[in-house]
Amino acid sequence: MIEFKRAVVRGLASSASGVLLDPEIGVAQCIVDGSLPARTGLVVAVEATGYSGPATARRSAILEGWSVSQAKRIGASAIKLLLYYHPDAPNAADQERLLETVAREAIAEDIGLFVEPLSFSLDPDQQPLRGETRRAVVVETARRLTAIGGDILKAEFPYDAAVTDADRWRDACAELDAATVVPWVLLSGGVDGSTFESQARVACEAGASGVLVGRSIWAEAATLHDRERATFLETEGRARLGRLATIVNDVGVPWESRSPLVAGLSEPTDAWYRDP
Repeated sequence: MIEFKRAVVRGLASSASGVLLDPEIGVAQCIVDGSLPARTGLVVAVEATGYSGPATARRSAILEGWSVSQAKRIGASAIKLLLYYHPDAPNAADQERLLETVAREAIAEDIGLFVEPLSFSLDPDQQPLRGETRRAVVVETARRLTAIGGDILKAEFPYDAAVTDADRWRDACAELDAATVVPWVLLSGGVDGSTFESQARVACEAGASGVLVGRSIWAEAATLHDRERATFLETEGRARLGRLATIVNDVGVPWESRSPLVAGLSEPTDAWYRDP
């Protein structure tokens, strides 16, 4: 797994504005061996992989032995918290408190926080969420969690891949955009590259500021080895990433336009550094 992540970073990082890596298998190795270019942004996960508790009340946790401050010391430009969340789950308040804690730590360390909620069904026989139920949960999750903390929402697409109606896509993404109080980017969720490009365009037209994409770019590389893998990543992988970058640059909403971090900023005075 470490070697695969190194290959993906070597193949794609120079074409990306940033790379998301985790401390368990990836970030230290990609820094030490030079796979990660110095000019590429680094987002580091702080959560432990997976969840505890039942599938209908999933609990996230910070990786044992890891912290926001350690992620910053290793060179992170931002951190990421994956939060399993359903607004009506019995442990929703606990998950919200975890977000509050991490958000406070990020502020104290002066580092940006990406919040990645992942929805789930409250019916153990109907996983994952689908259709209009998924839309309602994704939108309400954005409404609740962005009001608590974090700088950028890493949002799920409001519909599962079985819903292909472009009008429903546009309405749902507009609703998601209205629900969040911070800039948001779209996660790929493992859909194929062509589908994700279509989703990304609709999301950016509705107000998204970018994408955070994984398997939709490199999924096939997982079945390849050595030179074949490198060639795929350097050709088709970079081409897919380039098409997404074009979509974001053409129709995405600049994050500065809605971020409270830059709201009200004016031209600095000569003594700006002495101001509180």
